[in-house]
Amino acid sequence: MPRCHKCGQSNPEIARFCLACGAELGEESRRGADVRRTVTVVFADIVGSTSLVEELEPESLRWVMDRYFESMREVVERHGGTVEKFIGDAVMAVFGIPVLHEDDALRAVRASAEMREALARLNAEFESALGAEIRMRVGVETGEVVAGDPVGGQAFATGDAVNLAARLEEAAQPGEILVGASTQRLVRDAATVERVGPIALKGRSADVTAFRLVAIGPDPRGTSRRLESRFVGREAELKRLSEAFVGVLTERSCRLVTVIGGAGIGKSRLVDEFLATRADEATILRGRCLPYGEGITFWPLKEVVSEAAGLTGEEPAETAREKIRELVQGAKDAGLIVERIAETIGLAEAVQEHRGSLWAVRRLLEELTRRRPLIAVFDDIQWAEATFLDLLEYVADGPTETPILLLCMARPELLDVRPAWTRREANATSIFLEPLSDDECERLIGNLLGGGELAGAARSKIVEAADGLPLFVEEMVAMLIEDGALRRENGRWVAGDAARVSTPATIHALLAARLDRLSAEERALLERGSVEGLVFHRGAVVHLSPESERSEVDDRLTELTLRELIRPEAAAFADEDAFRFHHLLLRDVAYESLRKEERVALHERLSTWLEEKAGERAGEYDEILGYHLERAYRYESELRADGAGDGELAERAAERLGSAGLRAHARGDWSAAASLLSRAVGLLPQDSGARAKLASKLDDALLEIAAPKLTFLASVRCYWRWPVGHRWTARERHGDLVLRCVKCGKEKLRQPTPRRRRPV
Repeated sequence: MPRCHKCGQSNPEIARFCLACGAELGEESRRGADVRRTVTVVFADIVGSTSLVEELEPESLRWVMDRYFESMREVVERHGGTVEKFIGDAVMAVFGIPVLHEDDALRAVRASAEMREALARLNAEFESALGAEIRMRVGVETGEVVAGDPVGGQAFATGDAVNLAARLEEAAQPGEILVGASTQRLVRDAATVERVGPIALKGRSADVTAFRLVAIGPDPRGTSRRLESRFVGREAELKRLSEAFVGVLTERSCRLVTVIGGAGIGKSRLVDEFLATRADEATILRGRCLPYGEGITFWPLKEVVSEAAGLTGEEPAETAREKIRELVQGAKDAGLIVERIAETIGLAEAVQEHRGSLWAVRRLLEELTRRRPLIAVFDDIQWAEATFLDLLEYVADGPTETPILLLCMARPELLDVRPAWTRREANATSIFLEPLSDDECERLIGNLLGGGELAGAARSKIVEAADGLPLFVEEMVAMLIEDGALRRENGRWVAGDAARVSTPATIHALLAARLDRLSAEERALLERGSVEGLVFHRGAVVHLSPESERSEVDDRLTELTLRELIRPEAAAFADEDAFRFHHLLLRDVAYESLRKEERVALHERLSTWLEEKAGERAGEYDEILGYHLERAYRYESELRADGAGDGELAERAAERLGSAGLRAHARGDWSAAASLLSRAVGLLPQDSGARAKLASKLDDALLEIAAPKLTFLASVRCYWRWPVGHRWTARERHGDLVLRCVKCGKEKLRQPTPRRRRPV
């Protein structure tokens, strides 16, 4: 049975479109193929169930367990998770399958906390009916798994995250929720936790640090932006926002301004910078649209009204209504406004039509401007329900003579549901944000480091990977500091391994969720392109695609370009079109979602295409061909229990890498030669003649690299029958220190004890 790639609904074999959401069911949906993805796993288990069996009659026990499982399932599914299975008394839930969200870790932790609250309510029911009580413990962890299709009888999620979540649950005390380190990093700003451990978990070689969940806050984001650094760029956009507000004041009218840009491009920072300059001139109220939940249609309005009236959410409904009444005191139809607002935000049962609510909201906003001009900020309106978008348009288009600025933030997905949003009247405008320049990104890095300097290699790597997105810069710098790869020494920031900047978990989740919104065919095309690298060729994607999909490649490339996931790039071959991923990290996430078995086949097939495409110039591509063959061999080795890959693949890879390494050796490029030759040597068996030849050249390259590092900064006499006045240098060869006389060329494998040293 094909499972929809968008909503996860199972469909009959004859269906071409999903019966739940209408999405087209492609080949990927029908195969139910395994995929690699990062998910959050929740294990919840009942403590002391054996004694419960002894205390209760079988029928009563069955009723208790059915109520427990039903309640837990409702909580999990309300937060967008999927219950994979019930294992005895345990519930295993996965967030990220079949649909992946950027906030899956936060959803999982919220669900865990709500499961604990739901159990408390159930226990009151059990105590009243049976005099019984059950206790639960929970473990939560995030990590990469291989996910299958449970409808087809496959394992739903398999990976270390599943095992670790189960072990954390076993280590938890009754009533306790233990969160793994990976999950904690993703929810650090929304959850209050206490460090536990390190603790020893069954079956794990090293102790694990866990965190006890104390509380989970209302913030819809697990991690907050780091806004304490100085603002960089965006002068033109700031000016446009200021001009819009001045227009509101001078014309005493309502304007709708929408800041549109992809995730992490700096919408929130731009708006915050603008608001900081207007805090003394206007009343500022904020609301945020939520991506999921019950009763979220007017959630942003509820936040705005609560902030304006000083509501805490704890007061009785009548008290809340009185506070709202104070906002419109003296207004015509004040009582009717309060009633409609109360119905809209859930303080009373709705009895009036939708149009009456829109009118009341506009009247409330108008009354708020009696004291000062109003700036109402609404974030993430790409997640807004259609009804709320109607409300914003209704307020903006209404005949009003009050200064109201409706300032909205949205991702480009808003235009998929409201294509005409940016083509409105003169009272509405949209500001599209572009990525920061490389210079601005470098200034941002300096600001985040408090003006400290960062080594050029590490700085360039961050700038390249971030590709102009401030959030990416912030998260990569934060990750390097947290991991100890970036540390401060003598007033200067030093990077440990500047060449390797991995994708932060927060960014990985964001990009993976964006890819998951694509159709199965579009995503598969990106994955095949990622095998070639940051830049890939159309012909390569066609070659790697099944015959049935090749005719659609051009249309899908066009669609992905319009979605700003890829962009045209100069091709390496005259008769080819090339494309570049918008972000290096986007390419990495697409590649990492491929199963290793697929990577083996795709890398090998890509090397065949490149070799055919290069023709007589294939020698120029030895290093690239060797890389793809080497990747295929390495992944195949990892999949085999004995760790031995295909010997033919290894030989082909070694031949290409060795050829490139010998050319680098001949031109004196010792670093490149050492890297290429060492990789080639590592692929060949010990008794290989080719290995001995390459190893000899590798020795030469290593000696040349080591010479400047190991040469003693001294002039010393040689005391092994060498004439007085000779000088020697030291080099490393296979772990031994080789002393070589500069004058006569003799070598020894011992280090002399010089009688005296003189500066060279």
